[in-house]
Amino acid sequence: MRTPAINSRIVSTLPVFFSLFCAVSVVWYLQKPSVTTPFILGIIAGALVDLDNRITGRLKNIVITIILFSISSLAAQMTYGTGLPFILVMTLLTFISILLGVVGLSYRTFAFGALVVATYTTLVYHSETPWFVNPMFILFGTLLYSVTTLIFYIIFPNRPVQESMAAAYSALANYLDAKAAFFDPDEADYLEKRQIELAMRNTAIIETFNRCRTALFYRMRGQHRHPRTLRMLHYYFAAQDIHERISSVHVDYLDLSDRLKNTDLIFRIGRLLELQGQACRDIAECLRNDKPYQYSERLGRAVQGCRQSLKLYAEQYQGREVHAIQRLLENLFGVDYQLSHLENSEEEAANEKIGIAATETGGLRHAWRTIRSQLNFESAVFRHAVRLSIVFGLTCSFVEISNYSEGYWVLLTILLVCQPNYSATKSRINQRIVGTVLGVCVGSLVPYFTPSVETKLWIVLASATLFFFFRTNKFSFSTFFITVQALTSMSLAGLDVFDLTWSRLLDTLVGSVIAWAAVSYLWPDWRYLTLKQTGAKSISSNGNYLHHIISQFQNGNSDDMNYRIARRKAHEAAAALSSSVSDMSSQPRIYGNKLQDGFNLLKISYALIGYISALGAYRNRMANSDDSGFTKEFFSTADQVADILENIALYSEADFQTALNEMKSRLAYLQTLVQDDRQNNILWQQISLIAGQLEPCYTAIQSAQSDNIQPLAAEAA
Repeated sequence: MRTPAINSRIVSTLPVFFSLFCAVSVVWYLQKPSVTTPFILGIIAGALVDLDNRITGRLKNIVITIILFSISSLAAQMTYGTGLPFILVMTLLTFISILLGVVGLSYRTFAFGALVVATYTTLVYHSETPWFVNPMFILFGTLLYSVTTLIFYIIFPNRPVQESMAAAYSALANYLDAKAAFFDPDEADYLEKRQIELAMRNTAIIETFNRCRTALFYRMRGQHRHPRTLRMLHYYFAAQDIHERISSVHVDYLDLSDRLKNTDLIFRIGRLLELQGQACRDIAECLRNDKPYQYSERLGRAVQGCRQSLKLYAEQYQGREVHAIQRLLENLFGVDYQLSHLENSEEEAANEKIGIAATETGGLRHAWRTIRSQLNFESAVFRHAVRLSIVFGLTCSFVEISNYSEGYWVLLTILLVCQPNYSATKSRINQRIVGTVLGVCVGSLVPYFTPSVETKLWIVLASATLFFFFRTNKFSFSTFFITVQALTSMSLAGLDVFDLTWSRLLDTLVGSVIAWAAVSYLWPDWRYLTLKQTGAKSISSNGNYLHHIISQFQNGNSDDMNYRIARRKAHEAAAALSSSVSDMSSQPRIYGNKLQDGFNLLKISYALIGYISALGAYRNRMANSDDSGFTKEFFSTADQVADILENIALYSEADFQTALNEMKSRLAYLQTLVQDDRQNNILWQQISLIAGQLEPCYTAIQSAQSDNIQPLAAEAA
């Protein structure tokens, strides 16, 4: 079935809308407005744990969801008001739910959903209501949403993966635009700033690639592979190849700008990158509209113009600088090949033995090993689990002792705004307060202007739907709409909304203050700054990536799964470093002198991955070598460079200096074997560029020691 061209967020919100419509219709038909809140909360909880999967996987997820929600809801319901048992249940549930998140996406999603359901159960508890009513309606709501999403999946089975792929090509377009800025000689003085911007955009690409991989993995687990799935798989591999080529660095861009500033070649290269970025946007738009992509003739003319300009330049200059520019343009021509053959290589993809790496390793034994490895205060997840458990335990104790029944809104606020790091928590607190203040201003007026049950049900339907529409990109908007929905649902239950307005405001403020205090004083993330470990992991992953490239050189270019996993892990580690530096830059007073160390590590890491990617992009052009001895020595030298990169954080200063001096000697000897061979020249140049980053890498990692943070952090706290 052809998917209509509708905004992706609207499409993803449709199951929520229809589930809510069915729920409010049932409430209206039964004339039971008092059950509106648990029914709606069940739908919300079901949507929070909705994971993309094939149909058998979705059925399995529904069973798991119902079992987990039943346990958590009944546990909260049966122990509510019992004092210590209830406090222990909520505290243990919080700790286990957060800790399970390290195992994988599905564990994290289901565990968080179970914790949310337990909290929801406390919000709708009434002593006069039979014990089974609220849990039952929460489960009904969850089941209703699950069935609705199943129906939508049957109608639009490929929509999620197409949307993920469209997002990947959009991110790729932004990355190409950022790379095009490197070829503007008038902006050469700002290349360092451009490098940081490119690193941040690379993080977005890795996130979208991982979503694509997850969607494709679940659709390829069965024996039958739908032609649309194979088409998306080809798009995914093409995007990965384009990303590797664009990430490649063959020259020093500052030197290139100086040499080419008076030629048309550098401007043609920048224009070609911009047009390729526009082509990626066109591909994304075609995916969203379910139309085939048409290769741009203008892009083809730009490629021909670059070829002609390169030919004229090569006639005037000789040597390594021409070889480097040729390699750079050959990479861009490789990108052009992928774009021009995107729609007519599906048969090749269907005939190849291809696969997608699992998104998470299954099995309880693996889960336990993963959790056990995190049971220490060096783990950010463990610190967050302990922090949130303490906060939950203390809050539940206060509510139980004071008999303040509305206090569990404080608990919900803490759950939603308290994040593993200070920056994310602060951002959520601000948005939560703004959204709640505006929400109570509007929601408190609903009973006065819409006294009928029918009108209130329509408001519940609209506000809950809009909550999901804005949930992933506008937290303040989603908070506003869910506040309106909550107050309207309470009005339907016969409660005094005006009194609840002030308690809701107070609870939000109290919960926000508690969350801020928790991330500021309970094992704050700046005290456990892992910049050195994150940077070392990024460098080490690049070493592993280089090992796999050399193996491909030796054994033939196959682009197998092991190679793609190594490449992905290198980019994921770089993205993790980029994310850490981004968090640090939002709090310069806290991180003090470590911020510059973070930026240095980030620049070096991305320079390194660029040089290695250039070798990776050259795999399919590697010709059979003669018996001059260069190739054998190159492989040995490159493996040694990769070994140093993989273990760079373990070297003492003396040992590293010894390894570095030996590497310089080997590179000097390797240069004597290059002779007048273009391929040898390219390989020697790239391995020299990679080796040239060894000393900056080691220096940057050593200077990133977490115990050297200046006391600015204490002042900020």
